[in-house]
Amino acid sequence: LVCKMIQESIQKGMKMVPISFNLSKASFEDEPFMQEYMEVFQQFDIPKEYIEFELLESISMDNSDKLIKVVDTIHKAGFRCALDDFGSGYSSLGLLKEFDIDIIKLDRRFFLDLTNVKAKDIIAATIKLSHKIGATTVAEGIETAEQVQLLRDVGCDVIQGYIYSRPLPISEFEIWWKENLKTLEPHT
Repeated sequence: LVCKMIQESIQKGMKMVPISFNLSKASFEDEPFMQEYMEVFQQFDIPKEYIEFELLESISMDNSDKLIKVVDTIHKAGFRCALDDFGSGYSSLGLLKEFDIDIIKLDRRFFLDLTNVKAKDIIAATIKLSHKIGATTVAEGIETAEQVQLLRDVGCDVIQGYIYSRPLPISEFEIWWKENLKTLEPHT
């Protein structure tokens, strides 16, 4: 359904952004998991840059050897790989060292108390570290203008959250996208 929406949007001349697919824990157990995704993907004429695969940080910790193979499989198929909910677990920095992650999605908990100077420093350092290892940063769950300003100030690449829109079904997303594309700022 998502691949079809991307294909139709491109054919209509609409600008697209990458859409992420969450990989479940079951995906890690299914050795040829990418084959199924590739069969669906190949039915549509869309660039691979519009598809990203997300790994939850909590799932990632269960079997690091398996995760290395999963990330490698995703990359060999030509897709980007994101680490979702970064900062919600106990060994996030270890994950960055072990796995070739393209996108780091910072958990919303980072941004709940911006009166805390230490929290702001941790956000800035995490974004700087992410960029240093070549990863794009995405701030999730952003709800306030203050959060947006801080993230812009520290160089976050992408900001997403209720400040822009709640999660939408595809039909509503297409309408929202058309209405807001021209007004969205580069950091959305």
